[in-house]
Amino acid sequence: MSQQERPQSVFREYLEALIVAAIFLGFTNTFVLKTFYIPSGSMEETLLIGDHLFVNRFIYGPQPSSLESTLLPGRAVERGDIVIFRSPEEPTLDLVKRCVALAGDVVEVRAKELLVNGEPFPDDGFARHTDLRTFPPSSPNSNGRIRDHFGPFTVPPDHLFCMGDNRDQSYDSRYFGPVPLRHVKGRAVMIYWSNGGGTPDGTWRGWGPRLRQLVQTVIGFPTKTRWSRTFRIIR
Repeated sequence: MSQQERPQSVFREYLEALIVAAIFLGFTNTFVLKTFYIPSGSMEETLLIGDHLFVNRFIYGPQPSSLESTLLPGRAVERGDIVIFRSPEEPTLDLVKRCVALAGDVVEVRAKELLVNGEPFPDDGFARHTDLRTFPPSSPNSNGRIRDHFGPFTVPPDHLFCMGDNRDQSYDSRYFGPVPLRHVKGRAVMIYWSNGGGTPDGTWRGWGPRLRQLVQTVIGFPTKTRWSRTFRIIR
């Protein structure tokens, strides 16, 4: 092999390796594990603004009888799962909420208390209320009335009912209705990084603001990172 052919061969090997790696990462991000960040406070204190998550995209997928299903076992959505889904109102927007009811369940909110099939929902301490007011069922404030008194409502087939843990500050199924199962993208499983600095709200404002935000993130990484939340399992 000539000296000229050798560099070309090395270059080709590196190029092939990069292409394979890109394909693998693209496949993983699409079908198995995706990243997601929290731009709002609707899931506080479970998830904070600036939390960056790993999302298991495979868990709710079809489960064929194969090696694939053995290595990455899946299941149906369960009450209590924190799920990522496309907004029923704005399908290009991804939301994160907790599934509180499944198809056939009867959901009701009475004076802020969540009932599913007539029983208090076991929130295990994750639900919080930050507004001391409780609007009556006859309140002219429609948002407050729906927030604090809802239903009873029966979840239709192939749908979920999802709510934010920050119950008084969450725009969820009480307002936009049940979530079609086909909109569900996966289950939140782990916080891999929590940024206590500035976090974008997901709105594209051009390359200038985006680059400034990236620079601020890099500079503030050591001091703004919430280290105690790193690699925290989400429940």
